[in-house]
Amino acid sequence: MENAVRSADKSANAGLVQKGIKEALFAALISFGMFVLYVGLKTDQNISNELIIVQRWGLLAIFVAIAAVGRFLTVVFLRPHLDARKLAKARSGELDISTEKGFFHTHFLKIALIALLLYPVFIYAVAGPQGSLKWVDNFGIQILIYVMLAWGLNIVVGLAGLLDLGYVAFYAIGAYSYALLSSYFGLSFWVLLPLSGILAALWGVILGFPVLRLRGDYLAIVTLAFGEIIRLVIINWTDLTKGTFGISGIPKATLFGIPFDASAGGFAKLFHLPMSSAYYKIFLFYLILALCMLTAYVTIRLRRMPIGRAWEAMREDEIACRSLGINTVTTKLTAFATGAMFGGFAGSFFAARQGFVSPESFVFLESAVILAIVVLGGMGSLTGIAIAAIVMVGGTELLREMAFLKMIFGPDFTPELYRMLLFGLAMVVVMLIKPRGFVGSREPTAFLKERKAVSGSFTKEGHG
Repeated sequence: MENAVRSADKSANAGLVQKGIKEALFAALISFGMFVLYVGLKTDQNISNELIIVQRWGLLAIFVAIAAVGRFLTVVFLRPHLDARKLAKARSGELDISTEKGFFHTHFLKIALIALLLYPVFIYAVAGPQGSLKWVDNFGIQILIYVMLAWGLNIVVGLAGLLDLGYVAFYAIGAYSYALLSSYFGLSFWVLLPLSGILAALWGVILGFPVLRLRGDYLAIVTLAFGEIIRLVIINWTDLTKGTFGISGIPKATLFGIPFDASAGGFAKLFHLPMSSAYYKIFLFYLILALCMLTAYVTIRLRRMPIGRAWEAMREDEIACRSLGINTVTTKLTAFATGAMFGGFAGSFFAARQGFVSPESFVFLESAVILAIVVLGGMGSLTGIAIAAIVMVGGTELLREMAFLKMIFGPDFTPELYRMLLFGLAMVVVMLIKPRGFVGSREPTAFLKERKAVSGSFTKEGHG
């Protein structure tokens, strides 16, 4: 009997290996067709300013080999392991619901907040004033901007279930509102920050009215068009926005009237500190951190209010939501307006941070990245979205530091140019392992007697 079982296992393993080899060859063929023009061939200019084609077959072979080996390992090892684990859970009757929380899980938010508060101070102490600029700006402020944008979009997509592909338009409205009003009227950052959010919320309502009767793909197409319309208006209204040249010389944010410059009343001289631009970056870090905390607090509070429960009800089933007497018109409009408001806040902060805005900063790719962060993190989960933003945005910035990859792929290899390829690969891997994002379970806003985490298995697909 045991010999028969062993022979059956061997034959099954042999069949699995054969299947893995076939699919690996198929993946290699597909990757060759995809990358032959993108990686294998590169256009360049010679000394005579003539267009030439540089062949990079070695780099192409590495990409094809990675695809083939990855597919083989997935078919032979990863997929059987996941299937066996699901089968074991099904046989034992175990549900994917967490009942007991460990110390780290219980105090995760407190630990994360303390780490964020100490991050600039630690980096400044370790790397010094000039060395801390890159780590505070690129790995701190940049990530937190996308966290705030993703949390704002999460209200529309994750809570209300409205697919918005033009969210970057509200980001642009906030940025240009700050840039124009500060340049033409001399208003301060603290006045324009809430005003930019209000203007973006107004445009969110304007977008919401035409799409009240649309759902799914049709809603996505209209919101995508809205984002492109805003960008094209910015490009072509040259008398106001200066078109593709952008707006420069935007006033910086101040610490309640104290500028971060070399003047006598500047921050450094006022507090008897050596002059450095690191202080302004640290100030911006804590400012965007405060804005992110405001976004999270408002989102959590709204979820527990009737409007938040109406959003979740509409997300699960709009027809049932209407049958219960919920006004879906105001529900959709408030979702669009609230999400747009936080996008406007982030846009005004972006303009103050950069000191320059142009239409190139608000292309559709930005909307796609923000939506990808929401999907990867788990729609409706603030913690998961923050983790996804750290992975995606921080990973992109980390690619710039991986100069050692040129030793492997050649001196002409530029890692950051392949970030979208890595984004796609990351999304495929996460969707295979965690179909509902990094955090696939959530705690309901309404509960009976005891609050319990809801498994992704009990929620609508994509809304775990």
